[in-house]
Amino acid sequence: MAEMKGKDYREALEPLQEELNAMHRWLQHTGQRLVVLFEGRDTAGKGGAINAISDCLNPRTCRIVALAKPSDREKTQWYFQRYVEHLPSAGEIVLFDRSWYNRAGVERVMGFCTDEEYARFLDDCPQFERMLINNGVLLFKYWFACDQSQQEQRLAERLNDPVKRWKISPIDLAARERYADYTRARDQMLEATDIPEAPWTLVDMNDQKAGRLNMIRHLLDHLPDHDVAPEALELPPLSKKPAKESYPKSAARAKRVY
Repeated sequence: MAEMKGKDYREALEPLQEELNAMHRWLQHTGQRLVVLFEGRDTAGKGGAINAISDCLNPRTCRIVALAKPSDREKTQWYFQRYVEHLPSAGEIVLFDRSWYNRAGVERVMGFCTDEEYARFLDDCPQFERMLINNGVLLFKYWFACDQSQQEQRLAERLNDPVKRWKISPIDLAARERYADYTRARDQMLEATDIPEAPWTLVDMNDQKAGRLNMIRHLLDHLPDHDVAPEALELPPLSKKPAKESYPKSAARAKRVY
């Protein structure tokens, strides 16, 4: 099946972004807190989906969290501790570009945690998420999936495109041969952490544009009624003639860009 055309994607995205704004107003009006986890295969399109949501929202109250690997100090802490400080306050949205599920994915597959740490995570994670939900946090968990052939194509694009080169690391290259290992780790993760209070939603991202739209629709469809109109504002005429930008003589040495 042919991938969705850019024009069709933009036309479908616009009304969804309008609804995202209404949802954000609803969060601020009610004081609700929203957490969305973006997990999945390398190159599946987590970042693009996050941008499609965040680009149209107020960055002061819609935050993206993409943590680096744990520091030596963080490694001595309770595993979930470094994520807790990024949880939202009233009226806020937090989009986790990878999350505490690193332990069930890359850490498990690449040997960055012990078997004991992994088993403890699978046991503790549902309890941790129930704590969040019982305290009023709205939690959504998305797994972004793509076939290995798509992953290979996208990795090659990242490697050869100077603008996208930052998206690929030696770990990403090492993980290429471990697609099946990641599949097993995913299945074990889903088995242990797909709980009624915080279920997983699987998103087909072989067509990234269509996948983004489906994910956003799912999120909006599974939130309470959030039709909050924007504050009524008007733009009256200026009381004086519009002024031109000007600078004092003291700024004469400042360089200008034309």
